[in-house]
Amino acid sequence: MLAYGSGRVNGGRRVTDIFTALADSTRRALLDELADRDGQTLFELCARLVSKHDISSSRQAITQHLGVLEEAGLVHTRRQGRYKFHHADFTPLRAVSVRWPIPQEDT
Repeated sequence: MLAYGSGRVNGGRRVTDIFTALADSTRRALLDELADRDGQTLFELCARLVSKHDISSSRQAITQHLGVLEEAGLVHTRRQGRYKFHHADFTPLRAVSVRWPIPQEDT
């Protein structure tokens, strides 16, 4: 839930952090890929960015983009053995839509 006046959503994240994270096209592509198939490793995400979005950033750059998304609460990670899996979490976006509701279309 969004706390009016403070500009913060659950977890203390600022709305500004969410919009800053979404402002970059590479980060939006990462979220698209995680929405398409959740729970991917860095290697898998890099491969999908190259093949589907023609984005050939370094693994270090993609790691930094994932860090921004994680700070905004849009991505969570879990370790399993040697691998680190990334998961999308769109809960912060739901909190933003509560603040600025989208009217229902007439049917």
